[in-house]
Amino acid sequence: MSTPRKFDDARLATVLVAPIISEKATRVAEKHNQVLFKVLKDASKPEIKAAVEAMFKVEVDSVRTVRQRGKIKRFGGRPGRRDHVKKAYVCLKPGQELNFSGEGA
Repeated sequence: MSTPRKFDDARLATVLVAPIISEKATRVAEKHNQVLFKVLKDASKPEIKAAVEAMFKVEVDSVRTVRQRGKIKRFGGRPGRRDHVKKAYVCLKPGQELNFSGEGA
């Protein structure tokens, strides 16, 4: 077991940009006990793990990341591109739960 790393609290507060709530995210949450987050493009897996554990007081088992390229779209008749996004699939340890729906809060 490795010793826990120390991260800057101000940096950890900015690592998680937003939770991703979609049909796919809901399926993944039910099937694999994972939660999806949009994160900073330069965030590392240990940083993401520390940020989730600090903000939501849960135990994280593992983190997987995906870099998604922005789609080419048309904006007002002109071609443009959506921003690139980095997503984090955060796998929670058994018995841990994270709920964004606002129930019970």
